[in-house]
Amino acid sequence: MRHSGAAKKPISSRDVGNDVLVGLQSYQKTLPSKYLYDAVGSRLFEQICGLPEYYVARTEIALLKSAAAEITEGLPPGAALVEFGSGASVKTRLLLDGATDFRLYVPIDISETALSEATHSIREDYPGLNVSPLVGDFTQSLTLPPAAAGLPVVGFFPGSTIGNFAPWEAKSFLEDARNLLGRGSSLIVGVDVAKSADVLIPAYDDAQGVTAAFNKNLLTRLNREFDAEFDLDDFEHRAIWNPQESRIEMHLVSLREQIVGISNWVLEFGAGETIHTESSYKYRPDAFREMAEEAGWQTSRIWISEDPAFAIFVLKAQAGPNS
Repeated sequence: MRHSGAAKKPISSRDVGNDVLVGLQSYQKTLPSKYLYDAVGSRLFEQICGLPEYYVARTEIALLKSAAAEITEGLPPGAALVEFGSGASVKTRLLLDGATDFRLYVPIDISETALSEATHSIREDYPGLNVSPLVGDFTQSLTLPPAAAGLPVVGFFPGSTIGNFAPWEAKSFLEDARNLLGRGSSLIVGVDVAKSADVLIPAYDDAQGVTAAFNKNLLTRLNREFDAEFDLDDFEHRAIWNPQESRIEMHLVSLREQIVGISNWVLEFGAGETIHTESSYKYRPDAFREMAEEAGWQTSRIWISEDPAFAIFVLKAQAGPNS
């Protein structure tokens, strides 16, 4: 869409979130992946998880089902289970069913509505379990609820969500998680394993176009929330495997030269220029192990599925000055 009408002025961070402002002014235009997950985006992502090309969710669930008993038998009895980004707590149930002696469940999620619904469901299905939800962004500073005091603590971070962080951010998260969970804690992490682009690209660019709709919905959200004027027909979804960075990248590609208004700002696009909307890092198991060790964790056990490979790590907090 060619912009018409009155000239627009440079935007200020008061008009649009500062992360949007900074990202769209960068040489490689970017947008934070968190903007993908409004109500429509979250529903589309649920559809993605059921697609035949998207191996990640079903492979992790199958691996958790097969290994749950082994995973939980090595955990301390009477522990508090702390889940980062709990959502509907679907995968949590596999751990709760594998070990009947968790004393406390602390789901952490930024969505108060999702947290309330999941908490109600877990309390109904596991009446002997104390559930103490924590509303918040797990990438920010948090404090465990008083009910966790004195209990051994086990963290749970499934879904290969750690792959959405750049490696330095993933390391920082692991350091923060170690400090939050404390001395003697454990952390169960789902990690997608680096594999062939022939498998990865279809997983992020499916034949039905659901991932494309998910990605382009970000522009719809900008139009709605930030007074933007993106024409979705002028952009297409593209998934790229970046072997140097070991990551899948999602981009929105401008199909022509165009000018787009957003709040009081004018944004220029060249034909073929992209907005980088999400990265999903894929790790070799030894590379993730090394990063975890640098962040203060010792790898206790690893389970890796058959192809398409997915890994579940159980980490133990190393002794140190802050443990």
